[in-house]
Amino acid sequence: MTDHVLTIDLGTSGPKTAVFTLDGEYLDGEFEPVPLLLSEGGGAEQRPADWWAGIVAGVTRLRERGAIPEGGFAAISVTSQWSGTVAIDADGEPVCNAVIWMDSRGAPDVARLVGGPVKVQGYDPRKLRRWIALTGGVPSLSGKDPVAHIHWLRRARPELNAVTAMYLEPKDWLNLRLTGVAAATYDSIVMTWVTDNRDPSHVRYSDELLALAGIRREWMPDLVPATSVVGFLTPSAAADLGLVPGTPVIGGTPDVQSAAVGSGAVRDGEGHLYLGTSSWLSCHVPYKKTDAIRGVASLPSPLPGRYFVADEQETAGACLNWLRDQVLHPDDELGGGPAPDDVYARIDRLADSRPPGANGVIFTPWLNGERTPVDDHTIRGGWHNLSLRNDRADMVRAVLEGVAFNSRWLLEAVERFTGGPFPWLNVVGGGGSSAVWAQIHADVLDRPIRRVEHPIRANARGAALLAGVALGAVDPDELGDRVKVVETHHPDPANRATYDRLYASYRSIYKQNRSIHRRLNGGRH
Repeated sequence: MTDHVLTIDLGTSGPKTAVFTLDGEYLDGEFEPVPLLLSEGGGAEQRPADWWAGIVAGVTRLRERGAIPEGGFAAISVTSQWSGTVAIDADGEPVCNAVIWMDSRGAPDVARLVGGPVKVQGYDPRKLRRWIALTGGVPSLSGKDPVAHIHWLRRARPELNAVTAMYLEPKDWLNLRLTGVAAATYDSIVMTWVTDNRDPSHVRYSDELLALAGIRREWMPDLVPATSVVGFLTPSAAADLGLVPGTPVIGGTPDVQSAAVGSGAVRDGEGHLYLGTSSWLSCHVPYKKTDAIRGVASLPSPLPGRYFVADEQETAGACLNWLRDQVLHPDDELGGGPAPDDVYARIDRLADSRPPGANGVIFTPWLNGERTPVDDHTIRGGWHNLSLRNDRADMVRAVLEGVAFNSRWLLEAVERFTGGPFPWLNVVGGGGSSAVWAQIHADVLDRPIRRVEHPIRANARGAALLAGVALGAVDPDELGDRVKVVETHHPDPANRATYDRLYASYRSIYKQNRSIHRRLNGGRH
């Protein structure tokens, strides 16, 4: 049998297709960007047809340069952006654009669902208690969970209700497109908040939670483990991709969980920091637990019988993309042309030319609100403490530091949750390619930061390793040994006082400005 896996990693920027071995060795890969459709009122959508076209284009390029093994693949394994919604008809075809994780238009719908005569931080205490007891979490008031998307679609697009048969996560829709089987995995379904997660080996729908969420069981797919074979590549999908029909397709897992596996930090208490479009800090734990105040919970892992710590910060790499596109290389009359291919290396060099603390400039990265450790869709970002003596380099470094300050805010919440400090953190995602950003994080967090091999491929590597587990080629206990650490960045004690002082000011900026932003943005999501 061939030992190659085709991984599909559908990020917000587009799908990455890659060839791995079953034990997680990266061989080759492609990326195809897809449009992000933003609209007033907090809308964020993508076209599933664009996802599929991007996957076909990537696989085609891999095949054209001989990266696809002659014997085909042992399996196909999908990971993707999480907390999105694809509404499909009875034939499995999308009836509208996918509503993705950034979309907050369902916030009023969630507020009505979770509220009651008496509210604690927006929730009816009785409903809150049941949701947390059964799931480990609760629908976010930000409106960015599938339960919110579903209700927004049914309210705002009522013409679709009669033709909509089911609602799927992006990963699960891709599996449907590959296999013809509509199913969700134990870990992907979680953000709909309608499952009993008390036994991570046997997650099931709860009639009580379905009623609380106002969701019908027939709208939801059947459930399977992430390390199971969900189906086999159909002749139609095989023809599109130029692959062998009948190739096994693994249940797979969303990006948050896949990164946890692909980071190499898989034993209980081993932490990783993901720096992609969004950001999170996570580890595996042996227990179900919830911190509802800070938005941290342990949820079912794709690894059999385990939990992982779930949280998410809205923008990390998205801040760098915004800096690139709207400040450094805008497409307008003042723009200096498109960004060079090495724009992020230039950003690193510019940031590294300025001292820790960016000469007093603080950047707050809340460009699309925040989720953890505060659930606040109205807060907004910006540069603070600018003066005439500051220059562009200060502002650039401040963006990198601002994301790190936000990571520290999250670290405090996660370490409180787990009960102790992390001895180190493996950094993955596109941001893990930057030695400058890794050192900033080490200094701001006061924790060693370990950069792993191919950090941008962590999600895909996790998908490949899960395929190895599903096919019996990899022992789950040995997953951490498959990921190589290439460099460790240790905190510089000389920078500690500077970053402690600026971080305290960073936290104060949120406290002092949240009411202003609520007034400015309370009617928008």
